[in-house]
Amino acid sequence: MRTGIGTAVTTARLTALAAIVLLAGCNSATKVSPTQKAVRAYNGTASVGDFLTISIDSTALTITYQNYTNGDTGTVPYTVNGDGTYTVSDPNGNLLAAYEVPGFVLMVETAKAGPNHNTPALITAVESAAATINTFAGRSFNYLQFRTSSGGIELGTIVVDIQGNIQHNGYWPFGVFSSSLFGGASISATSITEDASGNFFTINESQGADYVFGTENGFFAVDTGNGTVLGLPKTTSKTFNAAQAGAYTAIFYEKAGATTGQGNVEVGTATEGKGTVTVGADGSMSISDGSGNTLATGTLAAVADTSYLYDGTQSKLPDPLYGMFTFRMSTGGVQQDVFVSFQNNAVIFSSFQTALPVAGYAPYTYYYGVGLK
Repeated sequence: MRTGIGTAVTTARLTALAAIVLLAGCNSATKVSPTQKAVRAYNGTASVGDFLTISIDSTALTITYQNYTNGDTGTVPYTVNGDGTYTVSDPNGNLLAAYEVPGFVLMVETAKAGPNHNTPALITAVESAAATINTFAGRSFNYLQFRTSSGGIELGTIVVDIQGNIQHNGYWPFGVFSSSLFGGASISATSITEDASGNFFTINESQGADYVFGTENGFFAVDTGNGTVLGLPKTTSKTFNAAQAGAYTAIFYEKAGATTGQGNVEVGTATEGKGTVTVGADGSMSISDGSGNTLATGTLAAVADTSYLYDGTQSKLPDPLYGMFTFRMSTGGVQQDVFVSFQNNAVIFSSFQTALPVAGYAPYTYYYGVGLK
């Protein structure tokens, strides 16, 4: 069994228990309401493992950011597009585009993240708010993990008991190359340190500290050295809700033709961009990129009804992950698995694909992102 919150079902650390708080029940409108602050502050985590603070001044139309991991800072202007996304004019070429549910969540494309200031990554940021381990104690969550190595994605369940001890179990598609598809670990409450600000806490492990931040209504993010984990409340039913049908404008990260070599170093062509997610009332779903190319199409099935993920035994996921959906495409000798969760007016999605039959560490492609109605 793998250990540590960051063992992304391997050595990858459980990244950002999810503040894809696109939960606010808000739409993608970018105008400030009478009760909405003109300047909004966020804590963020990049899928490459950077911790950031970001503020948006919707009067001056500027974004100010500080990357505490690699030292990058800046105040840059942005413009609002017709679809609600932001185009960022960063003279350093770092921040490229963004999408905001004001006061709740902010998604940002960045081109120069990571310790070498040169890695494309997707930033997930949530409104700065009080967050302690007691905020999340006694609850369980689904999670999706986004990173830029080790196969890119993971999903599973997290349980925080009333003492603050954490247990996570997940499915790691990249494990198809090593027959290590499922795994988990526990984290003692004694490893948790509350910050004096009351706005975040750290989980201290041998690999370093994970920063956990979020909102009092239970959505939170964890920044680790290996990406972002999005922690999502479970629903009371496994059934797809037709009210979630509609068209979503998305920002996503993709790495095509990736391979992993010695030292767990992943290479491949990384891109970021906007796309569209269309969901029908019957659960049919299509994901396309900004050029209209179809990335995936299928009909959503509950993880609870997907036997290769959950069958009620301890050999797979120990929890049916109510509120998490999937579909599988198998054409032309390529298998692609898509994983989806809805949070009010947002869809969170990820995909992993590789050729079949699996032969050694063959090339693979993954992508992940968030779409807002």
